[in-house]
Amino acid sequence: MYVGIEIGRRAIKTSVLEINNIKKADYKILYFSNDRISLADHIASFGELPQEDINKTSIIVADQLRKVRADFKISEGNIFIVASPVFSSARNIDVLKNKISTLTNKTFDIINADEEAKMLVKGAIPPVDYSNAILLDIGAQTTKGGYIDEIDDNKLEFIPLELDFGTMTLTDAVKKTVVNQSQANDMSTYQEKSFDFNTVLRKKIKEMLDANPLILKKEKIYLSGGAVWAFATLYYNENLKDHYIPFSLEDVINYDAILKNNFNKFSNLSKTNAEVDRVLKTYDQKYLISANNILSNCLESIPNVATKKIYFVKDGQVTWLMSYIADRSKKINTNF
Repeated sequence: MYVGIEIGRRAIKTSVLEINNIKKADYKILYFSNDRISLADHIASFGELPQEDINKTSIIVADQLRKVRADFKISEGNIFIVASPVFSSARNIDVLKNKISTLTNKTFDIINADEEAKMLVKGAIPPVDYSNAILLDIGAQTTKGGYIDEIDDNKLEFIPLELDFGTMTLTDAVKKTVVNQSQANDMSTYQEKSFDFNTVLRKKIKEMLDANPLILKKEKIYLSGGAVWAFATLYYNENLKDHYIPFSLEDVINYDAILKNNFNKFSNLSKTNAEVDRVLKTYDQKYLISANNILSNCLESIPNVATKKIYFVKDGQVTWLMSYIADRSKKINTNF
């Protein structure tokens, strides 16, 4: 069993995993908590963490650790705490580190932004598929990920992938193309401009693929991030229990038609389905359209995509922890 506590931009997430087979990413989530606390905004505003944030964060981490230590009797060597890359810019981060260390007797790592994509790939793709898969994570600002190439002497090379557009940056870019800005929030205008902008998006995706021809040889495509979570939740409308949800480009195209032409279906569904409601409270229709434009255009740009196996990586919150566990496993080669 392993514990991971992630001090994120807007929440502190605690996970307890029971690993059955790390190579196949066979695990159970025994416990998960999500304590909402907006930290990144304060770092951006002040260049540091206010004392109130330091106190709240330390108490949440200490309380969660106390709970999981008592409930699960986990080896101390299997408890990991990390903070997202944004915390490296807080000039008083040592104050938080010292306070958490005093309360819990544990230190935490700040995830290196340059290493983030590699960690995503190591943690999201089952290690048994490392040599035969790519990962793309569609985030708010960018789409990033990569793949692993096997080279000589049992060594691996990580090849990062990045697309300049994410769900929110694409939405902003489309809105800027509206000549009369008073119409930027008009749905029909937005859809028209969004359709036109696909030529720019496809060009960027083609550049990414052309620069990495090995992608085309990979037989499995793993996708994560809010855009794919929104698609899977709204389209399948059921409690998806598997860690990896298979889907096809046809599913994405069918979902796209509902998104653009029958959005009331999702609005009505949100009244009785809490998870659908959570998606619609996170993203409005414009963001969902942008998210799916990235998803569909990425898939459509890959030749012979119908012959590939495509998966939604459902448990994005434990990706970094799975990466940490893989690094420490003697059964897995993470010799990058």
